[in-house]
Amino acid sequence: MPPTPSTFDERIANSIERMSPAERRVAVFFQENREQVLIASAAALAAKANTSDATIVRTARALGFAGLDDLRRALASELRDSISPADRLARTLDEVGSSPAVAFDVTMEIHRQSLESVCRSIKPEDFEKAVRSMIEAQRVLVFGLGPSSAIATYLVLQLKRFGLDAASLTNSGLLFADDLRTLRKGDLVVILAYGRVYEELALLLSEIKRQRLGSLLLTDTLAAKLRQQVDQVLPVARGRADMLSMHTATLGLIEALLVGIATQRPTETVASLKTLNDLRKKLAGKAVNLPVPKDDG
Repeated sequence: MPPTPSTFDERIANSIERMSPAERRVAVFFQENREQVLIASAAALAAKANTSDATIVRTARALGFAGLDDLRRALASELRDSISPADRLARTLDEVGSSPAVAFDVTMEIHRQSLESVCRSIKPEDFEKAVRSMIEAQRVLVFGLGPSSAIATYLVLQLKRFGLDAASLTNSGLLFADDLRTLRKGDLVVILAYGRVYEELALLLSEIKRQRLGSLLLTDTLAAKLRQQVDQVLPVARGRADMLSMHTATLGLIEALLVGIATQRPTETVASLKTLNDLRKKLAGKAVNLPVPKDDG
């Protein structure tokens, strides 16, 4: 069996002769419109390429991918590996120019498409499984480095407010060893990781396996590489791979998980938030109310 081509262009070159004329046209369209392929639906791509949804999916499979989502992940990983953060920002600025109004329009459109991608990529049963795993865990640990550390910290704060035991794993370098020492039986580790498997992530995955801990990975491009090392993957895009990384879709998914958790334990969640309000009142000397959902039970 010949080795799997290492780049997207190599896949096309090696497959093009075996494709039908319609598939060849779509493969060239993929090659020339990589950013659109990452975020547009099959129907939108079909309209742009003047073909059918079925031909879009069939072409992805003809290139050796399981489907369009698998193609997207491979293409996004290749783009992110080949473009530095500075280059991505430069490309972003090239597209929006010097106009704040254009920056607003372009950024909001990328956010919209990223959220639509999450809605397409995550099946309801997979989302429900993730919610159950977080509720059933003795403790939820959330791993995230760099910009993801702020999102990890936010998720931990909200989980604690909902009455769940939670902690963050956000140190890097040698200090990450201190984080790893806190792992214990019954933990579920929620991993926010994108682009590449860096040293801290590799060691965390090793410890998860050694201690037989639960794991849930939120990622854009690492699903294929890490799927066998975690219990569950929820794919989430970070905008266009050739532009500045954006985290709206990750935050949206996290807040959907929080709402999902609240639907499964409404009494406990309301009671925990009421306790927080009471403690705030004592600290401030007056009522400082958080919004508390009505308990209809």
